[in-house]
Amino acid sequence: MKDNIIDYQSIFIELKKKILTSQLKALRAVNKELVMLYWEIGNTILQNQSQKGWGTKIIDTLSKDLREAFPNMKGFSIRNLKYMRQFAYNYPNITIVQEVLAQLPWYHNITLIQKIKDENVRQWYIEKTIENGWSRTVLVHQIELDLYNRNNNKKITNFTKLIYFFII
Repeated sequence: MKDNIIDYQSIFIELKKKILTSQLKALRAVNKELVMLYWEIGNTILQNQSQKGWGTKIIDTLSKDLREAFPNMKGFSIRNLKYMRQFAYNYPNITIVQEVLAQLPWYHNITLIQKIKDENVRQWYIEKTIENGWSRTVLVHQIELDLYNRNNNKKITNFTKLIYFFII
């Protein structure tokens, strides 16, 4: 009887791990599709503004029409459409969006665009966020603490040479 309980518990734990892993994969897939959709919407707005002279009012109209067409879907506010446009403007290469940026939730991407203007610094924070699995709050905190400069602009000193000199 005791062996059956232990056997059942190990099976239950293994199935629980598989379910959680599948849920995580599904969330990542949904996130990737959402980020790609938002890039495509932003890119469409950019293209039409430059080619057809769409003004800023088109975003207002598009927001209203998309919310009416998809009443149960969030994300089509005027502000978010402007974020989509800005996202597509900052990342014109769809390959980078597909391979890297789609790994981050939408508001991580927006936060990075709003808070960091230098592309190299932004890329560093993107890599660190993916590598460390930072939440948006942690990402903002690291940006405010200027982690990039603290890690990448270490002052050059002769401290080790001086210690060597004094030891001898």
